[in-house]
Amino acid sequence: MKSFVPLLLLLVASAAPAQAPGARPGVVRVRLDTEAGPIMVALDMRRAPKTSANFLAYVDDGRFDGTVFYRAARSKADPKRGFIQGGIRQDANRILPPFKLETTTQTGIRHLDATISMARGDSPDSAGGNFVISVGPTPQIDARPGYPGYAAFGHVTAGMEVVKRILALPSGGGMDAMKGQMILRPIVIRRAVRLDGQPKPTSYPRVWKLFERR
Repeated sequence: MKSFVPLLLLLVASAAPAQAPGARPGVVRVRLDTEAGPIMVALDMRRAPKTSANFLAYVDDGRFDGTVFYRAARSKADPKRGFIQGGIRQDANRILPPFKLETTTQTGIRHLDATISMARGDSPDSAGGNFVISVGPTPQIDARPGYPGYAAFGHVTAGMEVVKRILALPSGGGMDAMKGQMILRPIVIRRAVRLDGQPKPTSYPRVWKLFERR
């Protein structure tokens, strides 16, 4: 009977789903393949489940593919710090329904160096297909009494040198809060790829594909 134990263990082990090297429980990694180089981000599914799931929906649907990093917001005190912004901009053909804001006080994920966070409009629950990556801490967009802040949901694990190069690109144009911050030659996000778990595409139409060049 003992001779069958190793075989049984082998069969059980082979039946278990294999995890990608570097995978961690509660974390899903995504690679952004940009024309300036790759950026790897780790999404905190445990502490920011709704925000992370929203981002993954855009990834799994291919909605980020062919979009751009279009904004470089540099600190006046230190131009090497600030954040870059990318995503679908106002492309209604790619947008998914908004979701409820997960504040930094709820998640405990603060806007530190290399944090990825969702951009949004005036309404706290208006985040969708645009996101920012910080260079240096940006505590001014954390939640505080009377101010809901923005939804941080992960961090960059590799490729911060790419993020810094994008932040340093020539910029101009823009209006109001974005004045002078629009990257003159936006950086294309060629593809966004989920590295952990199985893709879960949504059932929403992929209208933008109708206008892609064949």
